[in-house]
Amino acid sequence: MATSNKKTAQRQGFKTGEHIVYPAHGVGQITAIEEQSVAGHTLELLVIVFEQDKMTLRVPVAKIASVGMRKLGDPAAVKKALETVRGRPRVKRTMWSRRAQEYEAKINSGDLIAISEVVRDLYRSESQPEQSYSERQLYEAALDRMAREIAAVNKCSETEAVKQIEQNLAKSPSRLKAAAAAEADGEADEEDEGKEEAA
Repeated sequence: MATSNKKTAQRQGFKTGEHIVYPAHGVGQITAIEEQSVAGHTLELLVIVFEQDKMTLRVPVAKIASVGMRKLGDPAAVKKALETVRGRPRVKRTMWSRRAQEYEAKINSGDLIAISEVVRDLYRSESQPEQSYSERQLYEAALDRMAREIAAVNKCSETEAVKQIEQNLAKSPSRLKAAAAAEADGEADEEDEGKEEAA
């Protein structure tokens, strides 16, 4: 297998060294463009490394479009994704198995806005009821995908990206209302206890 030389290090607008989004795996980095002979045909492959998953993928250049691989979002896309998580959660009244499939499809779409919708809809603050194990798993998968792309776009650590997402989640109007209601509830309980003691 011969690795192609430097001057051919760009294919269909993708070049070596750049970060990309591969729908099924999230953010990866193109490390090389290789040529491989298969049954007498020469195939060009992009070598993509997914650092966190310790995984390397070889994608035929001809398949770039069909697998849905795309360039990283721009700062405007990141801003829109963070605005999305501040929105009101939209939870359909369908069976969990159906919703879980929809969430999974959104996560694997590689679309930053769709992923941020999953983060928004599955997020639970301290004052909200517990999540089931499968809800938590999907939430964390979506949060991880979203954080990786934001970290790559903003050139910050994933931890900083997660912090940024969580700060925006806390700004959602319905979350602020829930937090205020929980606080008022706690105060009302204390007042009731005071009345009982006085009686």
